[in-house]
Amino acid sequence: MHTEAPPLEVINTWLKAYPTIKGRYGHILLEQQAPGDDSIREGLRPYFESAHADARQKFHAYAGMSLHPDAGSPGCDAKYPNCLHPTTRRGLFGEVISGMMAEAMDFVGEHEWVVPVFLFRNHEDVRLFIYNLSRDSSLKRQQFGRKGDDFIGVVINDEGTVTRFIAGEAKWRKTWTPSVLDIVMLGDKIDDPAGSGVKVHNGKGVWFEINRSVDVPMGVRQLQEILQELAPDEYADVILSLDRILQLENPDPVDRTDVILLAGGSAASRNVGESLLDWENKPIEHTKDRDLQVVEIILSDGDSLIDALYEGMWP
Repeated sequence: MHTEAPPLEVINTWLKAYPTIKGRYGHILLEQQAPGDDSIREGLRPYFESAHADARQKFHAYAGMSLHPDAGSPGCDAKYPNCLHPTTRRGLFGEVISGMMAEAMDFVGEHEWVVPVFLFRNHEDVRLFIYNLSRDSSLKRQQFGRKGDDFIGVVINDEGTVTRFIAGEAKWRKTWTPSVLDIVMLGDKIDDPAGSGVKVHNGKGVWFEINRSVDVPMGVRQLQEILQELAPDEYADVILSLDRILQLENPDPVDRTDVILLAGGSAASRNVGESLLDWENKPIEHTKDRDLQVVEIILSDGDSLIDALYEGMWP
């Protein structure tokens, strides 16, 4: 289970926040104000280890490895998540940060979000990679992304009933230029099907993924399955509540908040305090009748921080 509280003091030292909430739209811009040095990384590490602990146990057991292999022992090169490709690490970083910010920040609706466990055990390509790497240390390749929701957080009332959940997309880019942002949000450029002779976006970006996501996505079922395995007594009421939410016939009603997290470096032309997406009005591209929370994290040394953080987990 994920048990580590978000490191509020570290976050406040590391990042300067520009939060706004207008109706059913929340926007938080977070700009780096302190270097991602050893103190910041060590402050973040317990939360990240907690987020990855369930998947680490699963993947190591599947490969037949020790949970904490010593240098030189079988499978020691395949330690999760340390051994993953840098691109994969950046994706995981965004997903963990999404959960961290949901627990630490005041999001739209000011709900008390709980992330009981992260869903990384469902990253099938990573499981395959860990298994193979534990047997052949020469393997080097990028891992395919995990399907489904980047993370699931829930609101649990005093009776143990899940009344709302949060799910969405987390994206990392080395530099957030306007063109990169458009491709991420609106999809790749293609020839105009109407024959205008100009390139247009194919409409298969983040907005498309958010808008087509069903109200109760697969990640909710995945969360329930992990709770049933790891904490059936502690979360008995939550598991039962999720049963009623997930049934196809006459399901219990539940509200959903969509979240979009964009993290990475700043374009040279960007001004201090300037957001990537509109912070005053909910973007018209979000067409679902659901609350929307956008989180933007602009880092000056994100690449080095992520690599050092993931290489330093479970030292």
